[in-house]
Amino acid sequence: MRSLALPVETGDGHRAELQARIPDGASASLLWLPGMGLAARHFLPFAEAMAARGIATFVHEWRGNGSSSLRASRAVDWGYRELLADIAASERAVDAALPGLPRLLGGHSLGGQLACCRVAQAPDAARALWLVGSGSPYWRAFPAPTRWWLPGAYRFLDWLARRNGALPGKRIGFGGNEARGVIGDWSRSALSGRYAARGLDLDLDAGMACFGGEVRGIVLADDWLAPTSSLAFLLGKLRGARVRVDVVDAATLGAAADHYAWMKHPDAVAARLLAPR
Repeated sequence: MRSLALPVETGDGHRAELQARIPDGASASLLWLPGMGLAARHFLPFAEAMAARGIATFVHEWRGNGSSSLRASRAVDWGYRELLADIAASERAVDAALPGLPRLLGGHSLGGQLACCRVAQAPDAARALWLVGSGSPYWRAFPAPTRWWLPGAYRFLDWLARRNGALPGKRIGFGGNEARGVIGDWSRSALSGRYAARGLDLDLDAGMACFGGEVRGIVLADDWLAPTSSLAFLLGKLRGARVRVDVVDAATLGAAADHYAWMKHPDAVAARLLAPR
């Protein structure tokens, strides 16, 4: 297995490193998108688990995290439009490193949502989507009593990000220090149930409906941040896709079946993603 850190640059000058784990004789490439506020390094155990199973795995770095050349502030802002451009830049780096391999795209949490937005933008970006601990944040897609307080939480986080210039996520215990544009796009999707990127003239929901590949979803049994109903709402937008969903419990995982513990214990998740139908 080769371990690489590939330089990636987006057209607006943003720079980051793409962390790669590449096995000999890889059968496909997977571009993996982290959850909100999570640096690429947190997903290296998952990348290694996938590489051990023959999938060359490249872990994307969100701008504002880890190796990214930018940090969110009142003077430096971005939203989903820029994040989607960064994903496209990472795709080009993957294609340059391993041309001709079948392409997979996936992500955790917000990363899974933006993987869906990316195939809405470019349906040929991947032949399959893999989603782990992901789903729409739309408040109506959550069970009671969670859905009762979510709209107020979304509005507060958006207000706090605008008031502060960026969301102080590390201070409040939610996400990282997030650009206010990202929080604005995220909170609008959470309140409306529709995806849109400010400054991007594209109907992302309509684009998702056109994706005709395969989608594999993993729900962590005790994950209140991405319950089965939240994933189901997101998958409902991918009307042309072939969908399979598995629920992984703590006994199978060998760790708490919550939003984050699987990242350190990824073998069961990797095995489920690759299991034949």
